[in-house]
Amino acid sequence: MKVNSIVTGDTLTVLKTLPHNIFDVGVTSPPYNKGERHKGWLVDNVLYDRARDVKNEQEYQDEQVEVLNEIYRITKPSGSFFYNHKLRWERGILLHPYSWVSRTHWVIRQELIWHRHIAANIRGWRFWQVEERVYWLYKPHHPGDHIGNELASRHALFTSIWDIHPDQNAAHPNSFPIELPIRCIYSILDGSYGLVLDSYAGIGTTLVAAKLLGCDYFGVEVSPSYIAHAETRLA
Repeated sequence: MKVNSIVTGDTLTVLKTLPHNIFDVGVTSPPYNKGERHKGWLVDNVLYDRARDVKNEQEYQDEQVEVLNEIYRITKPSGSFFYNHKLRWERGILLHPYSWVSRTHWVIRQELIWHRHIAANIRGWRFWQVEERVYWLYKPHHPGDHIGNELASRHALFTSIWDIHPDQNAAHPNSFPIELPIRCIYSILDGSYGLVLDSYAGIGTTLVAAKLLGCDYFGVEVSPSYIAHAETRLA
């Protein structure tokens, strides 16, 4: 593994090659399995390069559990990982990310609400959904340690609802605003050094945040064009 690099490849395949207990913190957002085109609300420009966003739902959730468990393995004891996802509906049935996140090895420290202010579904099927979830996941240092270290008060004051507008000018259809991974990384490391992981790196926003904070980083991304864009940003 080369620090400060982005590896091209399938996330799960690459993660399985990495050694145990090396990352201090990570931030990611996987493809949401929204179904591409066939549900009516997905507009033409919300398409990924290389990754298809349509899988059998059970297979998708099982894969996400496996990915998160691999990330658990390669995260240091007392390390944290921030996993961003959203509520979805399939034929009127709610698909909540907690249903698979809770099946992983991680301790769920907190479910945060990212208030994005904009909605993907702007029709009248339900009240417009303008928020996503960010799960703060914790790897215990000892069995039964479900509490972990306390946040510094200046970080805890951000509260559990994060009011951050999305980056609507990015080259990726669902890129983080850089404030989000900066907040995650800095709240955990509190200005100290760490090695940061993004398992679905996209155009590198989490990695740029890590570099700005004086940390090393490692990313995995299936799209060479997104990696090229990320490397330009990092440079």
